[in-house]
Amino acid sequence: MAGGGCLAHAMKRNVVIGQLGTTLDRGAGPKRWERWRPTVDLFQHEDLLVDRIDLLASDRDAALVRTVIADIRQISPKTEVVLHPFEVRDPWDFEQMYAALHDFVSEYDFVDSEDYLVHITTGTHVSQICLFLLTEARFIPGRLLQTSPTSRSRDHAFAIIDLDLSRYDQIARRFATRTEESLSYLKSGIQTRSARFNALIQQLERVAIRSRDPILLMGPTGAGKSQLARRLFELKQSRHQVGGSFVEVNCATLRGDAAMSALFGHTKGAFTGAVSARQGLLRAAHNGILFLDEIGELGADEQAMLLRAIEDGTFLPVGSDKPVVSDFQLIAGTNRDLRRRTADGQFRDDLLARINTWTFELPGLSERTADIEPNIDYELEQFAKRRDTRISFNKEARDRFLKFCQSPDALWTANFRDLNAALTRMATLAPSGRIDSETVDDEIARLRASWSAARNEKRLSSHGNLEELLGTERLDRIDQFDRAQLSYVISVCRESASLSAAGRRLFDVSRLERRSRNDADRLKKYLARFGLNWAAVNDA
Repeated sequence: MAGGGCLAHAMKRNVVIGQLGTTLDRGAGPKRWERWRPTVDLFQHEDLLVDRIDLLASDRDAALVRTVIADIRQISPKTEVVLHPFEVRDPWDFEQMYAALHDFVSEYDFVDSEDYLVHITTGTHVSQICLFLLTEARFIPGRLLQTSPTSRSRDHAFAIIDLDLSRYDQIARRFATRTEESLSYLKSGIQTRSARFNALIQQLERVAIRSRDPILLMGPTGAGKSQLARRLFELKQSRHQVGGSFVEVNCATLRGDAAMSALFGHTKGAFTGAVSARQGLLRAAHNGILFLDEIGELGADEQAMLLRAIEDGTFLPVGSDKPVVSDFQLIAGTNRDLRRRTADGQFRDDLLARINTWTFELPGLSERTADIEPNIDYELEQFAKRRDTRISFNKEARDRFLKFCQSPDALWTANFRDLNAALTRMATLAPSGRIDSETVDDEIARLRASWSAARNEKRLSSHGNLEELLGTERLDRIDQFDRAQLSYVISVCRESASLSAAGRRLFDVSRLERRSRNDADRLKKYLARFGLNWAAVNDA
């Protein structure tokens, strides 16, 4: 915002676009000069030089127009006054006003040799808002001009507002700080180092604040979907965007008739054992957020009812023919490929279309190795809060554990749950509050043993599935050596969250010697030799 500086330019002409103020600009007789009239007042500032004013006015106000134009010419005879007939049947109707102003702007001949100031002091509040929107959207390539009276009747002020917020350092810093706080909040205060994850969180934060559409969080078990959903609720709550509760349910735990009752409630006597009415989880989430984790596990009937609730905001409790209203925002979580389940007839395609407007895939811990170190610090802080005891690593032990965590040997099959459990065990067993190398070695052995069982199970499954994947005839044409290698590759693919993650594990040594490290493409070509792809390997 600026005021008081001379606006005369060596080359450009200053042009004001404004409306006649049918109330504020009114005045007759000599006493009119004692009143503050915004349009006339524009020309009473020595440091505001106006070469032309484009004045929008209705034919109904012809007498007032003549007075205002005469007064302008008396004060500033060199200023050109151009009158534009402007008719709006209802000046308080937003649609009519915006359409009329938009039509005016569309036909206006803006030229580079002129600087445009949009006077927003006169007219109805509706017209002022419309002029602001048209200027902010750059339909009018100018700045806003605001005038106001002061305590002394003849001492008036003006201010020029440039809507390019990037020009205002203080505002830019404030927005940047607020954004960083929001992003850090969603990440539980952990300063993650993964560029991919930070970009995902940044977009998710914008969506959460600006939209009430369903959000779908995809990712492996333990990737942090539940925690992130709760953080999204708390972020919206802090901005007064939700007034209800956060309701969470794991759909994998809902089975049979109890599923409908748990989600949608029931009336008294709806079935045997229904001795009292139950409101259900959807109703409990009214004006809040409903987080349905593992939404892919819902049965067909529950999916149909949920779709109606999302689209109409109503549903029928079990045993009732009277719809119940619940206005909630849905956040859904899944570790399954819902498109594949849709193709297999296990998930409704119309429900998937409704919930995947905003889909975010959370990477597993093996894909965020750069974030392991800050998460170690975070988990130890959480342990200290729970137990009121601060635990730390000695340097050698910390380096040893971190090196293992970031190595291909660390499978992190349960992702952050594995890391949390490992740090909880070490912190509990740490002698004298310090995690030493011996404690770390014991924990690494424990993790290896735990993951070994899962690895062996997947490898056995891979051997057994080769025939299913390739068919007997094709498998018989493959050497035993190639079978063993392919089986191992398949097991790694099934242990990894993505093609890229699997490629990094399989080619972790040779990749360092190559200029191009497109491990995903290398693995894709290897699988293609046997007529396979990522989807076929993981869906078998």
